[in-house]
Amino acid sequence: MIFYFTGTGNSLWVAQTLGKALNESLVSISECWRSLPDPFSFPLKEEEKILFVYPVHSWGPPVIVQQFIERLTFSGYTDQKIYSVCSCGDDCGYTTEILNHTLKKRGYSLSGSYSVTMPNNYILFPGFDVDTEEKANRKRREAVDRIPEIVSAIRNEKKEDELYVTGSIPFVKSRMIRPYFIKFALGKNEFYSTDKCISCGLCERICPTSTISMKEDRPVWNNTCIQCSACIHRCPVRAIEYGKVSLNKGRYVHPDYK
Repeated sequence: MIFYFTGTGNSLWVAQTLGKALNESLVSISECWRSLPDPFSFPLKEEEKILFVYPVHSWGPPVIVQQFIERLTFSGYTDQKIYSVCSCGDDCGYTTEILNHTLKKRGYSLSGSYSVTMPNNYILFPGFDVDTEEKANRKRREAVDRIPEIVSAIRNEKKEDELYVTGSIPFVKSRMIRPYFIKFALGKNEFYSTDKCISCGLCERICPTSTISMKEDRPVWNNTCIQCSACIHRCPVRAIEYGKVSLNKGRYVHPDYK
């Protein structure tokens, strides 16, 4: 069983590719969050593998993934293997350590951690932008080769440290910068729609935390935003901006994301 969270399609591609290779079904964390009662309970088969596939948010797992795990229970759990596969634009810091800490509070623990480098999509901070088309294409090509390596490690129950990119100064990134991100960036946001808005309502429908609602045919954001960036990247007419910081920056959606 593969639990996945995605904003622009990178992690969904990873989850779908792993699902086909491992013959595991996919469960959308976003859909569970919006529709299932709390706590989230799932039955397990004896030989079933459990994977969490998600993007790195400020060198840690997305807040919604941690909150999902905090409410997650399994029936039929008999020490089935649990794995983390995160997609990252560059490096991951201590992302899986943070995820594993959350799992351990529920009585579970990771058997292996892996990462897949995918095109950058974080544009909500000065100095951050999407990759060039050439770089994005290269990362997606390399990701195709990365997946079989991860599948082999999972099947052989091996911990492959070289299949997880920690990167430089992980303590600073995950233990110092990330808490600042959690405290000051989440919830408080500067999203708005421009006059280009066609009132299609796509942003409202895809928002995983129901942060967006349509008021007088225009989207309005409340204070539950987790900065997944789905709305700003997937707007079909590029009518969403984030203060002034997103102006003149690129947008990114995985080409297979429908």
